[in-house]
Amino acid sequence: MKGWRARIGFLVPPGNPTVEPEMAELTPPGVSLHFTRMSAEGPAGTHAGQEERNRSQVESIPACVRLLSMVGPSVIVLAHTATSYTLGEAREAALVTAMEALGNARFVTAFGSVLAAFKALGVRRIAYATPYSADMTALGRLHLEKCGVTVVNSGHLDNVRNIYEENSERAYAIARQVDRPDAEAIFLSGVGMPTLDALQVLEDDTGKPVISAASAMMWHALRTAGIRHPFSGYGRLLSGDF
Repeated sequence: MKGWRARIGFLVPPGNPTVEPEMAELTPPGVSLHFTRMSAEGPAGTHAGQEERNRSQVESIPACVRLLSMVGPSVIVLAHTATSYTLGEAREAALVTAMEALGNARFVTAFGSVLAAFKALGVRRIAYATPYSADMTALGRLHLEKCGVTVVNSGHLDNVRNIYEENSERAYAIARQVDRPDAEAIFLSGVGMPTLDALQVLEDDTGKPVISAASAMMWHALRTAGIRHPFSGYGRLLSGDF
């Protein structure tokens, strides 16, 4: 890896226009990013068919890992939070083990990164917000609780035609909607919805940590690769020495 401090690979859902620019925004000097697309049938970003797309994306992960392994990454990231809700804890753990052996690199998931962020921040009680359907949001809440996280309130955006058409203003709105005084932090799920521009504003307005799947997975990927680089303007997870 001469000339580079680290290379990070991302497995991105088809049709997602958000991951590449948001991860580029959080890339320190000397770190290179590499992306490949998972495969899925049907329209991208819609509520209808999301569970089926999640399952078909899982089937394409080994081929994606083989492709990304050709650049010698320090870590490969599954950049799709809801896949973990479909898999469940045990199957996700098995997938991580298998993909690390296949790619000869660390393999982390967006959801696993969120759990690592909660641990680093000392957070156990959260408010949970998504751009998903009510059913997928409920599945995510159940998965969080099975992983030992207390969800004091949850909610999802109304009138979503396509997740990939959402924006950081709507992310801010749903985060404020779900927040409760007894929540120690707010979690914005869904890497397809832009969130980075909302994080610091939300923290300033609520006085508590605000974590998105996007911010958590880049934070975790960098630390897994041995890189510590503080960023300002994206909330305390990325600005602090966690």
